[in-house]
Amino acid sequence: MQRIALPPIDKRLKARYLMLVQSHLRSAPKFAAGVASLPSTASAFAATQAAWRFLNNNRVSLAALIDPIRTVARERFAASEMSFGLLVHDWSKLTFAKNDGKRDLTEISHPKDRGYELTTALLVSADDGNPVAPMEIQLKTADGMLSTRPRAAAPKSHHDQVLPTMKASHNWGLAKPLVHVIDRELDSVDHFRQWDAKGEKFLVRCDDRRVRWEEGSHLLSEIRTQLHFRMIKDVPYHDVTAELWVAETSVILDKPAYKKVKTKEGKSKRKKLSGKPLTLRFVTVQLRDSTGNILAEWILLSNVPAAWANAEKLAFCYYWRWRIESFFKLLKGHGQQVEQWQQETGPAIARRLLVAAMACVVVWQLQADESPEAEELKGVLVRLSGRQMKRPRTYTTPALLAGLWVMLSMLALLEVVDLERLQVLAGLIPVINSG
Repeated sequence: MQRIALPPIDKRLKARYLMLVQSHLRSAPKFAAGVASLPSTASAFAATQAAWRFLNNNRVSLAALIDPIRTVARERFAASEMSFGLLVHDWSKLTFAKNDGKRDLTEISHPKDRGYELTTALLVSADDGNPVAPMEIQLKTADGMLSTRPRAAAPKSHHDQVLPTMKASHNWGLAKPLVHVIDRELDSVDHFRQWDAKGEKFLVRCDDRRVRWEEGSHLLSEIRTQLHFRMIKDVPYHDVTAELWVAETSVILDKPAYKKVKTKEGKSKRKKLSGKPLTLRFVTVQLRDSTGNILAEWILLSNVPAAWANAEKLAFCYYWRWRIESFFKLLKGHGQQVEQWQQETGPAIARRLLVAAMACVVVWQLQADESPEAEELKGVLVRLSGRQMKRPRTYTTPALLAGLWVMLSMLALLEVVDLERLQVLAGLIPVINSG
């Protein structure tokens, strides 16, 4: 396994960071989501105390903890073949039990809906859709916004979070430009114009809207019926195989945008925002079964130049957006069990999130490695995990995490107990007589 990069903190904290990352290289059970301890001469209590001190140490900044993650990302990104990468933006609510002692939970959607809100910008390879690394993480708490970006203000809406992240991405030292992939929650003419004016490239799923096309005013749904679809290839979709079909044309957004604003009386009012006509690529994607039934459909708008990517490539760029959903699942239910963590404050949760994210990055590196040795290691880890794989899958990220923990535990144990002694001790275990 490649050496884990360390954050720019003092030597003692670096050792604790490395210990914490190793402790998160596992698929945690729901009711045992605490910081695990590898077999060693140190006691489990000492490891727990060290983890507590690290996660509650205000000298350990989120900017320092994102640094090794970005270092890995820069190296992998520079080695990719495509001339651009994908940065997927999304949000996820972290919900905790009412009596778990969290002191700074915030209101999410209504007064009784309380938790933390996690904002993530995930770098995904435009070569093959493999996740690379979360490049920015923000956590909304009752005390404000915690961010890997210094001096990040708490915005009023998700829409207003995106442009600052777009601007910040230019300071990450990436070798190639980014295409920002966004779900239809952020379908906004005003923000499309803002992003385009700043030179940012985006690919957004949108709802039906009226645009100018071939000298007339049409709904996107009307235009779609007149386009010629091409079947690209078979792709996985919810445990079935689907055919991916795509069509493209050019449209102009020339309608004014509308934005809700508060009046002096505290009431909401729609404000009309005029803007220049914006020419965009309209890409419509359909996932169909073998009989032609439409399983899913995406209406996409993008300002990505055709020289960067054709319609087929853009279809896959959005198809790979689900990688961020998989990341959230890995954090919440299929690996790290973040909603069972017992840390009592947002800053401690945020620090542990970045440690867990580094563990995910380590596994993603292994997944992306197609060398014979890496393939052999993945097979060993699945066997160690004890998990069964659905055909034709040979491994899953949670299975690799589970197997890694077994392997790391074995290696740590062999440092304090030699193999011959282990074999003697194993002989004391009762076994079923096969005769």
